[in-house]
Amino acid sequence: MRALVVGWFSFPYMGATAGDLLARDTVCEWLDDIGAAYDVAGTEQFGGLDVEGANPQRYSHVVFVCGPLGNGTPVTELFERFAHARVVGVDVSMLQDLAEWNPFHLLLERDSSRTARPDVTFAAPSAPVPVVGLVLVHEQKEYVGAMHAHVHEQIRAALGSVQAAVVEIDTGLDPPNTTGLRSADQIESLIARMDAVVTTRLHGLVLAIKHGVPALAIDPIRGGAKIARQAAAIGWPIALVAEEATEAAIREGLRTCLTADARSSAHAAADRARNAVSAIEEAFRAEFRSAATDR
Repeated sequence: MRALVVGWFSFPYMGATAGDLLARDTVCEWLDDIGAAYDVAGTEQFGGLDVEGANPQRYSHVVFVCGPLGNGTPVTELFERFAHARVVGVDVSMLQDLAEWNPFHLLLERDSSRTARPDVTFAAPSAPVPVVGLVLVHEQKEYVGAMHAHVHEQIRAALGSVQAAVVEIDTGLDPPNTTGLRSADQIESLIARMDAVVTTRLHGLVLAIKHGVPALAIDPIRGGAKIARQAAAIGWPIALVAEEATEAAIREGLRTCLTADARSSAHAAADRARNAVSAIEEAFRAEFRSAATDR
């Protein structure tokens, strides 16, 4: 007995989703638990055997996992090639009435003309990754020594090589926000929910630290300008200037940001900053109290 696990992840450009892959992994875990031998057919992108090259005679079962399914290419050709095998459907949404088309010996559908069941990804194994906000500034030609293009290239290369869910966050509101945010409150709320932030914007640093989110602050100006000075002013150590921003340095800075110590340091930096702003507020109030008295 040997099963071939197939799904939309087995065919190129058929719209495979995260749900397809999680359902695939759930079914594979079930097969592992009972000691059943199996192979997974997948495209080059998702890994596994080439479904077209799989030898039908090796398999007693074909298991089609997840997604909408109807009587058409490429599944009809697949089932014809494996006509001798038992065909099992798991977590599929049957597009036609079962009286009209049901190619399965065992159908454990997600939904069909006869029933509906919970999606099997409720039981999928999970491997959470950090959620990292990416807050990049526009090119600032007013600064001498601007290195935005180089720094942003290094950042994207570094983030592309780590396991993290990267969320791009634009802090601009005029012209319209490029990430669909419409207010300062929305921007701040999103930054506050990140595990870490990588930023070349001053307020990417400020809003992250304000909420205790560690930020890798990268000043895109050679030698450093306002971002480097802001990091120094609040005593935030995880900061680079443009010429230091190599792919390796960015990866290391992000690794540090994702530690418990960095989160504690972010809260401490935020407290220091708030205390310093209180002094600014007092000086501001004093000016206007004095002006009112003089009048």
